[in-house]
Amino acid sequence: MKHIVNKFDKKKLASLSRVVFEGKIVVVLSEYVAEQAVNYLLSQSILGIDTETRPSFTKGKQYKVALLQVSTHDTCFLFRLNHLGDSPSIKRFLEDKTVPKIGLSLNDDIHALSKRMEFQKGWFIDLQDIMNEIGIADMSLAKLYANLFGRRISKREQLSNWEADILSVKQQKYAATDAWACIQIFEEYLRLKETQDYELEIVPEVVAPIQTTVSENHHVQDDRT
Repeated sequence: MKHIVNKFDKKKLASLSRVVFEGKIVVVLSEYVAEQAVNYLLSQSILGIDTETRPSFTKGKQYKVALLQVSTHDTCFLFRLNHLGDSPSIKRFLEDKTVPKIGLSLNDDIHALSKRMEFQKGWFIDLQDIMNEIGIADMSLAKLYANLFGRRISKREQLSNWEADILSVKQQKYAATDAWACIQIFEEYLRLKETQDYELEIVPEVVAPIQTTVSENHHVQDDRT
């Protein structure tokens, strides 16, 4: 029986062994390859997705989403949107209603993608909308994966330059792992929900002590007021 908690302690992440996507990674730079990739992806039964955007360290400056990563169980395609632009194949993928696309915080991803192109939202499942059905309140991918599988997803490459001319191997692995992990989490959620083969520990909330101060006339004042 699997032991899970409603909220995973972030401090425990560092002690866990790291998990990395070990499948095939394909970087997509042209519309021709994008069309072939989408044809393949839409023949699958389930997909994991995520996006990456170049971070801005200047106030008021924002970049458009640069990467859409879509993974099967063993292959991940990295669609470089800053090269593909308004891609008909990507639009077809995003509007597809035949294959479930699993992600996390999908409202943010959909909003970012809509700034690249207009599309009608297809079949997407947000992990944040369903994990509470088995008692998990965590909302981050790293905590969800650690909670369910006892391993750590590294976030070191999150703030790297996703518009670089060439994505490094570390960037590719990071992007692929995030998309692939969404499939793993969703399928484990389905298994646990169906079999009830888990025990849920409710971690008590840590309540900060009330801070008080004493005024000059010696009345105790509650800092919460």
